[in-house]
Amino acid sequence: MTGQIGIVLLLLALLGVAAITVAIRARNMQYWLGGYLRRRRPPAVDGPIHVMFCFVDHFEPAWGKVDLATQRARVDRWCRDYRVLASAHRDADGRPPQHTFFYPEEEYLEEHLDKIAALCAEGYGEIEIHLHHDDDTEDNFKATISRFNALLHERHGALPRDPVTGQLRFGFIHGNWSLDNSRADGRWCGINNELILLRELGCYADFTLPSAPSDTQTRMSNAIYYATDDPLRPKSHDSGVPVRVGGMASGDLMIVQGPLGLNWRERKFGVMPRIENADVRRGCPPTPERVDAWVRTGIHVEGRPEWVFVKVHTHGTQERDMDTLLGDAARRMHEHLERGYNDGVRHVLHYVTAREMYNIIKAAEAGRDGDPDAFRDFLLPPPHSKREGARRQDG
Repeated sequence: MTGQIGIVLLLLALLGVAAITVAIRARNMQYWLGGYLRRRRPPAVDGPIHVMFCFVDHFEPAWGKVDLATQRARVDRWCRDYRVLASAHRDADGRPPQHTFFYPEEEYLEEHLDKIAALCAEGYGEIEIHLHHDDDTEDNFKATISRFNALLHERHGALPRDPVTGQLRFGFIHGNWSLDNSRADGRWCGINNELILLRELGCYADFTLPSAPSDTQTRMSNAIYYATDDPLRPKSHDSGVPVRVGGMASGDLMIVQGPLGLNWRERKFGVMPRIENADVRRGCPPTPERVDAWVRTGIHVEGRPEWVFVKVHTHGTQERDMDTLLGDAARRMHEHLERGYNDGVRHVLHYVTAREMYNIIKAAEAGRDGDPDAFRDFLLPPPHSKREGARRQDG
């Protein structure tokens, strides 16, 4: 009898292991879970923790292949409702929440960018580059990005010039998460040397990740690092060299990741934890518990743990999600950030754009400390439209 019980228990254990394995692979967690479980906790910090909060948006007015009237309504709602939402909130520096609009090249319409640029010129965010492409070529990619860079800068006052080289600089988010041809089936990119091309074209950092549960998610998670491209292989950013105080740029491109982890509070079937991937929408609203988890993740430049970088993302123009992003859920998120992470003693809150986050990361790498507000424009200046908007407001 004892032997039979032992066999039954062994079979149940094996079935449990098999079920967990199936669940892990069904959500592509095998790509990142091992590294996540082996991660080191952020070190303890004396004094206040400065929280850099950055909201990046895969901003796609034509999502769903809708008509122009629907696109126009989506953009108009953002320009109207975001002003109302953001104007009611301030960080420690007196800045309203900053929204970085990663606008897709293939959806460009002048009237949409004119409206978004006006919103950004008022101090509510900045515009960067988003791209969906498939089976692309190196020559076409370079021509596409170069053309869009010039258009955004010359027509809409977006994107800064490097003060040393004069080159236009931009942040990037890859459509369908497929940076550097990283999908297992090879779709939605086609270029194995994309990191090299982005560097050459002026990209200062990529903000695509995390992408879980997609198979494009990297082994490296909750990190800010430099990736070196292997032009003969895809997904070269699967690992890299962490950005650290006293270090220097290496490889081809900085990768700035947002929080990724396991949400044990909201378990599937009451057993399996859900994936926390910093995505904000109606089905996963920005609750106080999620905000706390993002901050606790403690993403930082090695050697500067008192500066924490929280990058969350969304697809902002989908009607089903706009009430969450522009309404009460977003308002409560900002209230929680400002109440829980801006007391000046334990935490100090800074709303930042993607460009400002990059500048503060580079300041940390260069050994700067103290108040990161001083380093929002450390290397890359604000785009022309934002400088003009600031001058108009000061005048």
